[in-house]
Amino acid sequence: MTSVDGLLDEYQGYVLAYRLRRAVGGRVAPPGVQLSLAQYAGRRLERQTLARSLITQGMDAAQMRRLDALSDELMFGFWLNPAEVAAFLRAAIREGSHPALGDPLAFAALLTPTERARLGEAGVRQVCTHFLACFTLAAPMLDPDGLTDAFRRIEATRPPLFLDDLEPRG
Repeated sequence: MTSVDGLLDEYQGYVLAYRLRRAVGGRVAPPGVQLSLAQYAGRRLERQTLARSLITQGMDAAQMRRLDALSDELMFGFWLNPAEVAAFLRAAIREGSHPALGDPLAFAALLTPTERARLGEAGVRQVCTHFLACFTLAAPMLDPDGLTDAFRRIEATRPPLFLDDLEPRG
């Protein structure tokens, strides 16, 4: 995957996390509207600059709060960070859960009709399998072999880029 594809994949993960959190609702619902690709990129660059500054120079409390706020807004690490996944699932369960947390058909409903058409049946299955596999990261946090197996399943099902926002306009 090229670095551009990696960044687009990151944005795609953000959008699906946003849609899922919005569907679950309550306290896990994301504040504000979903960021466009351009807005996401701008905030991602700001976050990257702050993170680099933290490492090279340190930062004051206001900068640290901004870095944390950007990480939360971008849902940075939402799918692949076991601690983030576990925290989300606990919060989602407190909100009454949602079928998309375990049912591939309910998760597929998070995709737009054009995204589902672009992916086809096999692609939708791959997307659902991939993202639902990410939820398994929460369980084996203390089991290194379980964590390795979870990441192996996630990597084996990495979906292609498919979001409407990433499709070239004709």
